[in-house]
Amino acid sequence: MVYVQLAQGWTDDEGVNHAAGEMVDVDAATLARLQAEGIVGEEGGGSGGAGGDQKEWVGPTSTNP
Repeated sequence: MVYVQLAQGWTDDEGVNHAAGEMVDVDAATLARLQAEGIVGEEGGGSGGAGGDQKEWVGPTSTNP
């Protein structure tokens, strides 16, 4: 699962509406679909690490291997 910020509103497969800017946890297949549709942005310009621009970061919700 990955935790992403929506660039625009989205209704998930269960019919739940999510507003633009909301953070949601999605699986890899859903993430790919959302990226293709422009609902979430690609990985942001930051490194995703401390001090990086995590606002647009698309990545795992945990650092555990």
